[in-house]
Amino acid sequence: MNTQKESALQKTNQLPLFSQIDVTEIVSSVRHCIAENKQLMTRLLDSDEVFTWQNLIMPLDEAEDHLSKLWSPISHMNAVVSEPALRQAHDDCLPLFAEYGTYVGQHEGLYQAYLSISKSVAFKSLKTEQQKVIEDALRDFTLAGIALSSHKKTRYGEIKTQLAQLQSKFSNQVMDATLAWSKLVSDVELLKGLPESALQGAQQAAKEKNLDGYLFTLDIPSYLPVLTYAQNRELRQELYTAFATRASEQGPNAGEFDNTDSINSILALRHELAVLLDFNAYSEYSLATKMAETPEQVIDFLTDLAKKSKSQARSERDAVFALASSKDNIEHLEAWDMSYYSELLKQQRYQISDEMVRPYFPEDKVVSGLFAVVKRLFSIEISEQFEFDSWHKDVRFFHIYNTKKQHIGSFYLDLYAREFKRGGAWMNDCRVRRRQCDGALQLPVAYLTCNFNKPVGNNPALFTHNEVITLFHEFGHGLHHMLTKVESAGVSGINGVPWDAVELPSQFLENWCWEPEALALISGHVKTGETLPKELLDKMLQAKNFNSGLMMLRQLELSLFDFTLHCQDAKKDSGFVMRVLSEVRAQVAVLSTPEFNRFQNSFSHIFAGGYAAGYYSYKWAEVLSADAFSRFEQEGIFNTSTGHDFLEAILEKGGSASPMQLFKNFMGREPSIKALLRHSGIE
Repeated sequence: MNTQKESALQKTNQLPLFSQIDVTEIVSSVRHCIAENKQLMTRLLDSDEVFTWQNLIMPLDEAEDHLSKLWSPISHMNAVVSEPALRQAHDDCLPLFAEYGTYVGQHEGLYQAYLSISKSVAFKSLKTEQQKVIEDALRDFTLAGIALSSHKKTRYGEIKTQLAQLQSKFSNQVMDATLAWSKLVSDVELLKGLPESALQGAQQAAKEKNLDGYLFTLDIPSYLPVLTYAQNRELRQELYTAFATRASEQGPNAGEFDNTDSINSILALRHELAVLLDFNAYSEYSLATKMAETPEQVIDFLTDLAKKSKSQARSERDAVFALASSKDNIEHLEAWDMSYYSELLKQQRYQISDEMVRPYFPEDKVVSGLFAVVKRLFSIEISEQFEFDSWHKDVRFFHIYNTKKQHIGSFYLDLYAREFKRGGAWMNDCRVRRRQCDGALQLPVAYLTCNFNKPVGNNPALFTHNEVITLFHEFGHGLHHMLTKVESAGVSGINGVPWDAVELPSQFLENWCWEPEALALISGHVKTGETLPKELLDKMLQAKNFNSGLMMLRQLELSLFDFTLHCQDAKKDSGFVMRVLSEVRAQVAVLSTPEFNRFQNSFSHIFAGGYAAGYYSYKWAEVLSADAFSRFEQEGIFNTSTGHDFLEAILEKGGSASPMQLFKNFMGREPSIKALLRHSGIE
């Protein structure tokens, strides 16, 4: 065995050595680490000492952290540079983690030890964050089935293992289905209307495959411009159909990567899990760790927003229909027409398009401008590092420093779309801030991942304003993770933050993408360096809430679909998912969807990610973020005192207190929905 490569995976006291990881050693390393952690737990629990934070929780936390840091680069690389051997090793480890999670969560001795600490006199002298870790752990023991009979405990473990495997399979099939389809166009006449940036990108994609012409894929930077700008209706229809039927029994790759059975199995297992733990449905189980208290509260929140948005959405839809009818005599607007005619209407009304502003957002200007914005808000310095190991040549790496020039955190930045990289954008933790057993402070490190247009030819990457917003969003998550002052891993950064509050810092930071003072920092024309002109900004601001009613309803449709699905038992009824979707659409949608559309088969947020019965979190947290930003609107968007208050009340506290309490600490009151409706232009 190559000891150097073995040490690359095992050496968790330094940043990951991505390029040196030997895929053949992943499973054995994970298995060995889990076995060591179990042995440590047994040893600690066999002690005659009175259990304390120092002699039980800290050493166990250290062992968990070692396992987490060993797994982090494997899990991350599986999402961003997936290949068959790595995927297989990753998936082979999932049952090991599921079994280990169940072992810990149902360990009676460990549960009793935590309980004894919580009831001890010493508990009251622990720091608030330490008390929260113990309280959360006791709740999680219950949610892991600590009180179940041995037969039910076994079944719980089986369900957890099956779910982990099914969710990974779902994600893999979405990636495979996305990769399986592409279209080579040689006749440039078919591509009329497409902006130069999209044509250059498609030409470069073809060249990379040694093909002549223009290659289009289902990656968003390739797909979206066709739906938005292509005059050829058949081309739009072809791409829409391929995209909307990914991983299903419909469309050009029908049945090849079909997720339908996986969805039904996932829903059935989740319901069984919830019932096993004495919940009526998975939605109740999901809310046990969230801000929202009851399913009714969530449903009421979503339906109320839908009622407030529907009439505006109808008039927005009718305006698009009218344009399509008058311009091209289209009597029935199809799903693949909506983006195209919406864009035409937007340009007609406001004389603005994404392509007009794209040259003002070159990558380096946007990234350096983002850093300037957060420096002014939170008094942090960000410095690029050039000596680091990476998983891909395009990745960048940065350190964050506080006002005392102390290094407080770091992050990897992986911005461009590419093959074998999961779609979407996300922040994940590489390591968490925590006080180690030897007294040293471990600094937080984040992965920030996007799927933007990459540089074409000799030009830098030019971002759309939407991509700029996405970058700010993910960086908001990153700041939540990296600026924490909490030293207990369980509630440090985003850990322990209820899922329906975790989007608060991310959506909050998006607001600066619309502010003239901030745009002066993040924009600079790729050729002249000129910041975004006032007349373009004015048009952008006028167009900001264009079709916001329709967009609001779309998010509410997804949220209600997810939540309603998890409020009842699927009973392996093959038509259940489509029936729920149809009912939700009948309730909130104002646009019709083609019969063949199977968007749910690639809805990874809820079937492969952490948003099951929690997709409503985006809207829930948006109420908090819009309301929190209203204080900056009143006091100055770069008011350092207000920025410091947000840093201190929200970002530094992580999951150490309830988000409602933290919000009230910042705003001095409970949240109001008014700011969200005002920001969305909904009366």
